[in-house]
Amino acid sequence: MGLPEKSVALSPEQVAELNKKLSTMRHNVNNHLAMIVAASELLKRKPEMMERMLTNIMQQPDKIISEVRCFSDDFESALGIGRDSAFAMPPAALG
Repeated sequence: MGLPEKSVALSPEQVAELNKKLSTMRHNVNNHLAMIVAASELLKRKPEMMERMLTNIMQQPDKIISEVRCFSDDFESALGIGRDSAFAMPPAALG
């Protein structure tokens, strides 16, 4: 399944729901990025926390990918579109 062949109509409620999900995703991604910045700043001041902070920093990209994937799935579902196999990334490449 690829892009729809015809126009897609969404109700105002569906648009509002997608907007809410987009807002949530932006907020959560921002939080994960803020965590990376905060942990990096903390490492400058307390290098003895390296192991703990690196573990935290290394978890954030997977969390960001998960947030984007979740919104993408909802978006594609609402619009009735799917990933073409030619353009789809294998699950292992997505994290």
